[in-house]
Amino acid sequence: MPLSGYFIDANLLVLFVVGRASPDLIAKHRRLSDYSVEDYYILLNKLKSVERVLVTPNTLTEASNLLAYHTEPELSLLFDALRNIIRDCVEVVVKSEVASSRSEFNRLGLTDSALLEIVSEDTPLITVDVDLYLAALQEGQNSALNFTHIRNL
Repeated sequence: MPLSGYFIDANLLVLFVVGRASPDLIAKHRRLSDYSVEDYYILLNKLKSVERVLVTPNTLTEASNLLAYHTEPELSLLFDALRNIIRDCVEVVVKSEVASSRSEFNRLGLTDSALLEIVSEDTPLITVDVDLYLAALQEGQNSALNFTHIRNL
């Protein structure tokens, strides 16, 4: 069965949004101090290799909150880019009751537990969070990609 899309975690969604708004803003956004413009293009190329990018409402909300750490006039550019990405992505809803019933909830929280509920080998997660990555691998050997490994290749 062909890969039908990638889920991305909130941190990478922030990188995706900021890079789409303007790659020059990556160095200026305080939540992206661990990333470079090159990292954005690596992520973009990985996402272009699949039919669609998959998100959850939880991930979108968390990314929106992290984007808000920036100020105007760029903040409006960031939210415009987020709006466009939301239109382009496929949003998958996981009930909070279901996500919070996972054993990982106490350790990883609601956003990550919702991702764990829906990742699979057909719809793997790209993440920079090692704990989330290892938990996602429990869903299947190819259910997650560690972005740190991708960018170091």
